[in-house]
Amino acid sequence: MRTCCIYPVGMATPTKQPPAADRVYSHIKQGVLDRRYEGGTLLTEGELAEAVGVSRTPVREALLKLEVEGLIRLYPKKGALVLPVSAQEIADVVETRLLVEEHAARKAVPAPPGLLERLAELLEQQKAQAAAGDLAAAAKTDRCFHAEIVRSGGNEILSRLYDQLRDRQLRMGVAVMHSHPDRIAKTLAEHEEILEALRSGDAEAAVGVVHRHVSWFSHLARGEVR
Repeated sequence: MRTCCIYPVGMATPTKQPPAADRVYSHIKQGVLDRRYEGGTLLTEGELAEAVGVSRTPVREALLKLEVEGLIRLYPKKGALVLPVSAQEIADVVETRLLVEEHAARKAVPAPPGLLERLAELLEQQKAQAAAGDLAAAAKTDRCFHAEIVRSGGNEILSRLYDQLRDRQLRMGVAVMHSHPDRIAKTLAEHEEILEALRSGDAEAAVGVVHRHVSWFSHLARGEVR
């Protein structure tokens, strides 16, 4: 039985607003991930402070944190440049994903019913998002699909490592879907293949599809997209 907090009639539910720097950080990061702030955009402290409704001090704090994460580069007295997704970043993410995901796909067999149900649910969700043209949401669901397989192995260290790639994957995924809108159909088809391989208990087939699916990004990095 679920329980919930009950407050006296006429009394507002207490809400605690996040610290100003956290609000600025979330605003900028979400803007970068969903391409409101595209690579090459110069952000100024004044504009960001006005957009979030804070002073410049928390803006500077948030920008320093985002620079450490590799999403922006600070230029004193000018602002912050949103860094484009680079070929090296794509190559590094692909290499790490292949190491983790091929291992996870092999370990996921035999796949528990709960995993298969969750993957089928995410696949249907991604299809609906793609059909609606919501590429940012489709990119998030894409990442969730792969993360479920990684988490199913029960190795928390690998799961945390994979989660650390989350923002880079989302950013790359949204950028790729916008640049190559035809790719979404192939992505959905490959997700179907991965699910069917896990469903049939064919570990090597699952690993093969994962390899082909993830390696496509390395062709993108080398300008060999096809």
